[in-house]
Amino acid sequence: MKKEPNSGKLGLFICINELVILSIYLILFNMRTTESESLYQDLDQMSTRALLDSINQEDRKVPLAVAAAIPAIEKVVHVIADRLLAGGRLFYIGAGTSGRLGVVDASECPPTYGVPQGLVLGLIAGGDGAIRQAVEFAEDDTEQGWKDLQAHDISTKDFVIGIAASGSTPYVVGALAKCREHHIGTGCIVCNDGSAIAAHSDYPIEVVVGPEFVTGSTRMKAGTAQKLVLNMISTSVMIKIGRVQGNRMVNMQLSNDKLIERGTQMVATATGLDEKRSKKLLLEAGSVKAAIDEYNNSDW
Repeated sequence: MKKEPNSGKLGLFICINELVILSIYLILFNMRTTESESLYQDLDQMSTRALLDSINQEDRKVPLAVAAAIPAIEKVVHVIADRLLAGGRLFYIGAGTSGRLGVVDASECPPTYGVPQGLVLGLIAGGDGAIRQAVEFAEDDTEQGWKDLQAHDISTKDFVIGIAASGSTPYVVGALAKCREHHIGTGCIVCNDGSAIAAHSDYPIEVVVGPEFVTGSTRMKAGTAQKLVLNMISTSVMIKIGRVQGNRMVNMQLSNDKLIERGTQMVATATGLDEKRSKKLLLEAGSVKAAIDEYNNSDW
């Protein structure tokens, strides 16, 4: 029987200590983690199970790398919450996968937390068309990122997070450099240490996840890490600015039957009303929070 090619045995023994050693090695030899050689060989000869097990083994490293960045993430959350409470906005800016992840996170804030459209904005190199289809060379324009921010009347009240796995995307570098020139607060989410984007960030978040399973395919571990960090930032910020009560999305938009049903249950739990009356109160008030407030201040 033919022996299965290397199916990721090396990956089974990689741990956080080895990630640290790898990071030191890459810094010493001026290499970018995101572009370094995969730890696996002959992927095209692996069985499906070996491929899946090996990818999963690599994915397990991502939460460990994110955990190491929590102190940096914490600083960003505090700054953004303060900016939003003072009337500012949060911008995400990136290209390719990184840009799409920012757009996704921004677009989910209004329905989930009931904040106004435009409080959190995601900008991607190449414009909205690049969300579905790659726009060639859009990320190489060092001036367009700042132009895109200017189109939204960016000001010193706002905060901008650049997202780029490599930490070197010209579209993002140029945008953050201009932000600093105009005294606009900046942060970043990158997956290499000591990057150009981090150098232009007041609050850099560096999540070094190690080589990708497919060499250079940063939509994998790097993209997963960026998504986890974005989840942490937007969720924590929304809680800090009062968009969550207890553990519930009391300001969510009632945009479909599922959310109306969920909201009805939340109102019923909080008020003790039956389902019919809870739903009536919810629809009249427009949100879970408003419904509960109305109940507490009326003769329901």
